[in-house]
Amino acid sequence: MSSEPQAEYCDLLIEAGWVLPVVPHGVVLEGYAVAVTGGVIQALLPISEARARFAAREVVSRPDAALMPGFVNAHTHNPMTLLRGIADDLPLMEWLNNHIWPVEAAVIGPAFVADGVTLAVAEMLRGGTTCANENYFFPDVQAAVYKRLGFRARVGLPVIDFPTAWAKTSDEYFDRAIEVHDQWRDDALVGTAFAPHAPYTVCDANFERVRMLADQLDVPVHLHTHETAQEIADSMTQYGQRPLARLDRLGLVNDRLIAVHMTQLTDAEIAMCAERGVSVVHCAESNLKLASGFCPVCKLQHAGVNLAIGTDGCASNNDLDMFGETRTAALLAKGVAGNASALDAPSALRAATLGGAKALGLDAQIGSIEPGKQADLVCVTLAEIETQPLHHVISQLIYATGRHQVSDVWIAGRARLRERTLVDLDPQALIANARQWRERIRSVRA
Repeated sequence: MSSEPQAEYCDLLIEAGWVLPVVPHGVVLEGYAVAVTGGVIQALLPISEARARFAAREVVSRPDAALMPGFVNAHTHNPMTLLRGIADDLPLMEWLNNHIWPVEAAVIGPAFVADGVTLAVAEMLRGGTTCANENYFFPDVQAAVYKRLGFRARVGLPVIDFPTAWAKTSDEYFDRAIEVHDQWRDDALVGTAFAPHAPYTVCDANFERVRMLADQLDVPVHLHTHETAQEIADSMTQYGQRPLARLDRLGLVNDRLIAVHMTQLTDAEIAMCAERGVSVVHCAESNLKLASGFCPVCKLQHAGVNLAIGTDGCASNNDLDMFGETRTAALLAKGVAGNASALDAPSALRAATLGGAKALGLDAQIGSIEPGKQADLVCVTLAEIETQPLHHVISQLIYATGRHQVSDVWIAGRARLRERTLVDLDPQALIANARQWRERIRSVRA
């Protein structure tokens, strides 16, 4: 006597018009579903097969949407969301020295960091970002907020050669860094990276300590470098070496290095990055806005360097929109290379997802839709006027889609945005709090 096979249980079944797994590269699966159990992707299969195989606690059907991995914003200063727009249209060093750092000195503290991160998480979720690589002070506060909000992040452990509200001496920066790392070392959502600010603000001795501890603790090193021509000139004057050569002398040019900006590169430096496994984070809009230069994305890509996308902070971008950032990165790559095929749409999508995950050392967990990976997933409706007619799904996502088309977001299988509504966050309360910070910041600048 035969019997029907018993259906497998799953927590969540997401049915989509199109699934973009990222691996294999450039593939679009039409009419597919993703089954999720315990926050992990259990299966990726056609909808008809999924319905026959699984008994799901929850089914989400989005026939007019593309399901993709969440964006990985590979370089952020998310507390600075509260400084959005305070010092626009200025070159980098004037912007930093005369505006950003003085305001930060007046307002920075645990409350500023917590409120800035909370506002940033809401913005990122509404734009399809599920993971951020954070670079700011008070990483202990950042980590607690990201964890509370169910958002995936690597928080930077700051190192800089002058006193701040976070630490006063080099020893204190490192002591506090190790404390934060130890607190979060086994967490499923929040990890750490060393975040020495830049070659022009960190001495050789502190870079050597970063290298030693990063190796011991097995964490990445997240660093602004080769950002402007002035940085290169100053390094030659002070050290007789370009910043990357100096970092290489100190043992930091390796597969732990997350090198941010990288607008000033020789062919030999590009080859070294490829050989050593360096990841480069391209922050196209911040670089454009601060007139810092152009990252040679096409050359990096052809050399085999892992490329990621980051927005930088809202004080220099002025948003956390990874759709806009990825589009700008793709278009700028073409203009800089004089090659219309540079950073094509599938490659741009990969850089903004799996490339970022690889830079953070998380590519075994996130960045693509594969069984066994964490269910960090985003649904994007393509039924809007702005994305019709739909000829090529990936091209439409990169060149025509806006973040307002993100309908649903899951992180580790947990809904964070549902039909465009934030879960566990009150938009009106966020706006009211941001306005309070505006008045406080206005008063210290008066």
